[in-house]
Amino acid sequence: MRVAIVHYHLQPGGVTRIIGHTISALAGRDTGIVVLTGQEPAGDWPSEWRLIPGLQYEAARPPVGPEELARQMESAAREALGGPPDLWHVHNHSLGKNMALPGALVELAGRGARLLLHIHDFAEDGRPANYHLMLEKMAHGSKREMSRLLYPVGGHVHYAVLNGRDFSFLGDAGAGGDCLHLLPNPVQLGNHADAPLPGPDTRTLWLYPTRAIRRKNIGEFLLWSAVAGEGHRFATTLGPENPRERPRYEMWKRIAAELELPVEFEIAATCGCSFEELLGQARSLVTTSVTEGFGLAFLEPWLVGRPVCGRDLPEITADFHSQGILLPWLYERLDVPVSWLGLGRIADRAAAGQQQVLDAYGRSESADCLERILAAWIRDGHVDFGRLDEEMQEIVLRRLVRDPGQAHRLRPASLPDPEECDRAIEANRRLLQEKYSLRGYGERLWRLYDQVAGSGVTPLGFLDGEILLDHFLAPERLMLLRVD
Repeated sequence: MRVAIVHYHLQPGGVTRIIGHTISALAGRDTGIVVLTGQEPAGDWPSEWRLIPGLQYEAARPPVGPEELARQMESAAREALGGPPDLWHVHNHSLGKNMALPGALVELAGRGARLLLHIHDFAEDGRPANYHLMLEKMAHGSKREMSRLLYPVGGHVHYAVLNGRDFSFLGDAGAGGDCLHLLPNPVQLGNHADAPLPGPDTRTLWLYPTRAIRRKNIGEFLLWSAVAGEGHRFATTLGPENPRERPRYEMWKRIAAELELPVEFEIAATCGCSFEELLGQARSLVTTSVTEGFGLAFLEPWLVGRPVCGRDLPEITADFHSQGILLPWLYERLDVPVSWLGLGRIADRAAAGQQQVLDAYGRSESADCLERILAAWIRDGHVDFGRLDEEMQEIVLRRLVRDPGQAHRLRPASLPDPEECDRAIEANRRLLQEKYSLRGYGERLWRLYDQVAGSGVTPLGFLDGEILLDHFLAPERLMLLRVD
């Protein structure tokens, strides 16, 4: 089977990692693979690859149109594989990073090419600048044209998504039958052996293994450090690379230093150990993120014998629960008294945030919009801390530092502390090795490739992108940490 994998770049990151896993997982099978990319790999790459400058991000790519880009992709793939691809495996084509790629894929599909469109992230989900750029520059203001270009459908056009939420959303928009697939990422770390339990000086390390971007909800992590009491250490592993993320991150670092919180930032740069060894030094791994695509943070720690505690994301973890994964030390909400902030302030920020989101996507507010937001945010006189913006989070944090006795009014009042977790560790590790292994990923992907390559060619239609946008912009999903 001849396979052309397409991505904008092969620089370090989540999608590049999955492409690497794909190549490893299919090793030994009768598969010829070439990766078409707009930017050279950062180092050695384990497969054939071809550079096509037109696949770069929009600001850097040469001004080639969709038809010419499709021609270049076909030519490069044919030259590398010795013939036309049996299928095209394309990552994140609809994210708004390149205005020519969606049209090029429609061009290929119109000529009968079998496509597997692998969506990791959506422009409709918290990326309004990307969405607006596509709508204006690519679709010339027509949302119907936007749907046609981004979401073609046909018997030979297949979609793969990471979680049940996205599967459901695309299904409601018109994808389905044999052409919509749930393809969870593999979970793999370099060393699966248990690290020795830390000694008395390190058992109380609570580690957030994350690049501390805004959606990771660093204010909530700092709150837990503020109420933990003596003898506890908290740390994050990496700082943000995106310059736009730095100001808020530096703000939290300044606040942590001013309030003398027991928090270390970017510990991975100074610990002198591997990522797996660093995980093994922690009492527990922590996540306070308010949104994830797949949710590796809920799974990876179990492979090195460490539990996970923190904020639950039911949209994501429902898939893990369905596979039998045990996640008993998570909370769905961190409730703080509304009176600490005032209902007026909360409602004003919610209304402004939702209006900003709707404006960014060219939508109008429904009559019950604010009512639906507040019903999701507030329960029994308490508001979920994760829904708040940094300014309101800082007010709560300073209050707790000033008056630690108020911590009992939080729900939960402390970070869940995993106890007697050996059973969960063993059960989860077994399930991860069984259901999320690289070998299992290769078997699922091979079956999917075989299905896509054997698909019958039918006339093209397209999904209803407006239904997809409705789902992502539902008022109940509003979180101010995702509003620029």
